[in-house]
Amino acid sequence: MFENQVPALGASFALSGPAAKPDPAHVPVRGDVAHIRLAGQVFVPHYVVPMPHRAMGETKVLRAPGGEAIASLNAGAQFDVLDLAGGHAWGEIPGGMVGYIAADQLEKLA
Repeated sequence: MFENQVPALGASFALSGPAAKPDPAHVPVRGDVAHIRLAGQVFVPHYVVPMPHRAMGETKVLRAPGGEAIASLNAGAQFDVLDLAGGHAWGEIPGGMVGYIAADQLEKLA
């Protein structure tokens, strides 16, 4: 589950019982938003296409804004932003951790 599967056009879905809870440190889904690749696998109000950014310097990926560091990024490393609010970007390191980075530590890729 939570792989890069795209449902067939016009496919229908049925509720079949409790869903497995995704690992919030590795699967980009919150209660309000999820990565577009998870459409059809998780139910949230919004699915978004990531906006690629790069770290402008050494920076920490946080579990929550102002929270503990769960990973670090080297200068120039990519971070895919899924939500930007309150001075923090929420997203994922491609193929890796999901968390928050201070927005002023990122620059948008062209």
